[in-house]
Order: sequence, then C-alpha cells, then structure tokens
Amino acid sequence: MQDGNPELSSLVQHAREATAIAAPAAVARAAAVPAVAVEREFVRFNRLHRTLHACMIVSFLSLAITGLTLKFSYTGWAVVLSRLLGGFQTAGYIHRFAAVIMFGTFITHLVDLYRTKKRNKQSWRSLLFGPNTLLPTRQDLREFLATMKWFLHLGPRPRYGRWTYWEKFDYFAVFWGIFIIGATGLTLWFPVFFTRFLPGSFINVATIIHSDEALLATGFIFTVHFFNTHLRPEKFPMDTTIFTRRMQLAELQRDKPREYETLVARGELEQHLAQPHPPIVVRTIRAFAWGALAVGFGIVVWIIYAMLFAYR
Repeated sequence: MQDGNPELSSLVQHAREATAIAAPAAVARAAAVPAVAVEREFVRFNRLHRTLHACMIVSFLSLAITGLTLKFSYTGWAVVLSRLLGGFQTAGYIHRFAAVIMFGTFITHLVDLYRTKKRNKQSWRSLLFGPNTLLPTRQDLREFLATMKWFLHLGPRPRYGRWTYWEKFDYFAVFWGIFIIGATGLTLWFPVFFTRFLPGSFINVATIIHSDEALLATGFIFTVHFFNTHLRPEKFPMDTTIFTRRMQLAELQRDKPREYETLVARGELEQHLAQPHPPIVVRTIRAFAWGALAVGFGIVVWIIYAMLFAYR
C-alpha cells in the first residue's frame, strides 16, 4: 500500500523518525523522576499509633460531650443532650467508661515506648534525647523564633524535622491532662478512698480543678490543635496522615525537609515507602475524621454559648 501511495509512505516514514527521536527523551524524563515519588507514599506512623489516636479521639469526644453536659446541666441544651444519652446518670457512666479507655490508651503508649527502646536496643538517654526526641530542645526554641519571623515576613520558613515544636506541645498536653484531669477525676470517682489520706476539702478543690481544666483542654483541642493540624492553608481542609499513616513525598519535602534530607542521606527513605490506600479506604477514613471535626466544632460553639449566656 505504501509503494502505491508515495505521499502516505512519506508520512509513515516521518512518523517513525519522530518516534525514534522522541523515545529516548521520554525515557530520560521518566528516569529523571523517581517512580517512588509518583506511586508510593511515605509511612509516617505505624498501626499502633493510628489505633491509639483513634481511641484517643473517641474517648476524648465522649468525655467532652458527657462532661460538658454535666458541667452545664442547668442549660436547656444540656438537658436535651442528656435525654439523648439516657439521662444525666447514664452520661456519668459513659464519662467514666471513656475515662477508662483514655487511661488504657495512655498506658499502652508508655508500654510501647518501653518496647521500642528494648527492640532498638537503645538507652533511655538515646530514646529521650536523640535526634527524633519528643522532648523540647534548643532546636525547637530556634524554630519557634524563626517561625515568628516567618509569620512577619522577616525570614524564610524553618526547615522542620520529624517533630515540630507545636506537635511536641500537643503531645505533652496529653501528659498534663492525664495527670491533672485524670488524678482529680479519680478523686471524684472514689472519694471515700482518697479522703482516707486527704482532707475532705480536697474534694471541692478537685471538683473545681477537674471541671475548669477539662474545659480548658476541650477548648484548646477543638481550636488550637484543630487549626495546627487541619486548618492551616497547606493542610486545609483536613490532614489525614494520622489515620492513613501515610503522606505524599512532596508533602514530606515541604513540611519536614530536614527529616526528608536525613532519610535520603542515610539511604533509608525506601524503607518507609508503601503503596497508597485504595480510594474506598481513604473515603471511609475521611468520613470518620469529618465526623470528629464536626462534633468538635459543635462543642466549641456550645462552650462559647454557655460561657456567654449561661455560665454560673
């Protein structure tokens, strides 16, 4: 057919030549972009971290809803909500059950820290003061000051490592809450036991501390923590990393450049890569996360309303 049609034969020949020229360039471009950057994601958390965070969310939301229902029991909203929960007494039972889940989550995390130390054959000093420590360091102070300058357009964005200073603050807020809110909550739960070695007036003090500190913690989680995690421009409307355990490599390079560079320099990046979750899994995770966000923001509105118009 080509011999019978010289014009068509010429077109075919030109097409072959163009393909032969373009093919090496296409191969070169493909080689210049690592396949892992497109196909796989960085695994930031393990399954236990995700499970513990989910338990923390469920228990904290349950504690916040039932606790605020009891704290503002004289408001109409609290009465309606208590009826949905089965009454104020049932709300108290749910509150205590959620507290048990919270304590269990906290203890499990401490046990996991010990197992991590043992599995990696680390010393406590290496675990607590190593490069990936969750304890505040001078580097965090420098990054905080640099971040303030960045906010004011007086300097570049800091090159954060695995944990930022606000992530460490959120982490230790849990320790503070477990110690203060948990201890006073146990005192109110078992007053007879604790008044065997504490003055009876401490029950009144514990009531005030437990109530107000819990209100402060709830307000902080549903405003500051929500903003730092989900509402920042680069994360809006939601950061699902803790739920999926994974983040895109481009996101890691942008948010944690120092961690990314360290892994590349050590040749360890490949060990932390995995295939993305199927879309149905991501949608399910987002549904759960959106539900938690909606409840959290609803509680913030309720707190503001109660503080402005019904606080006693």
